[in-house]
Amino acid sequence: MPSSTWKGFITFGLISVPVRLYAAARYSHIAFHEIHRKCGTQVHQQLYCPYDEEVVSRDELALGYEVEKDKYILVDPAELKALQPQSSTSMEIPQFVKLAEVDPIYFETSYFSVPEEAGERAYSLLLDVMEKMGYAAIAKVTMHQRERTVIIRPYQNGLILHTIYYPNEIHEAKGYGKTTTTNLKKQEVDLAAQFAKALVKPFRPEQFHDEYSARVEQLIESKNKGKAAPKPEKARRLAPVVDLMSALKQSLATKGKTGGASGASKAKRLKKTA
Repeated sequence: MPSSTWKGFITFGLISVPVRLYAAARYSHIAFHEIHRKCGTQVHQQLYCPYDEEVVSRDELALGYEVEKDKYILVDPAELKALQPQSSTSMEIPQFVKLAEVDPIYFETSYFSVPEEAGERAYSLLLDVMEKMGYAAIAKVTMHQRERTVIIRPYQNGLILHTIYYPNEIHEAKGYGKTTTTNLKKQEVDLAAQFAKALVKPFRPEQFHDEYSARVEQLIESKNKGKAAPKPEKARRLAPVVDLMSALKQSLATKGKTGGASGASKAKRLKKTA
């Protein structure tokens, strides 16, 4: 079992629930090493000081905050530890919210909270109350030298936490949300809605896979066995659609073909109503 990320208490009034937090999900990818092409040996990165013109060992490093170009204020880890707030050991719940009110853009990282043996009864009580209320809790926790606001909610017979971004961490993109097109035709809207409905299915996360990683693994396996590399997948040529009606009708027809006989007859009915 992986080591816990945080250990402390969830507090609800005078009730304290000792818990440990474990990362609920972790980004997975195929890792490559940097290799010296000449001899096939993995290269190593070194810490280099351009002022002293020498390689520096890690025990010679210090933390520095840049106040102006090439000027730093040195800070000792012990000084940072002394500043840690109460949330470094305790997550107090000051309010509950409807989860639907929290826009998904604010969600960052998820953690499972596992109760210590002494807190199992209190943990079960909090879980039961939250499940019956249908609400999520707001709290704060300090991890990795940052105080984060978290959402606590029931999930699969336990309490899961999601750290959330602060409003100032949500970026803006020039031009986003500035769409001014108002002359959409009713037929276009109806056809688009019909095509969207034809794609509606229950959410099954196990059906989704990283196809690129699978192809990379095939490439590595082929090269390891001295075989030819797999043929690359043909990319579709895409361009901005000018005739929306024509594109939507063609999409419905294609969906009907791939959806079998029932899908084809449904597509025909949808086209007749447009």
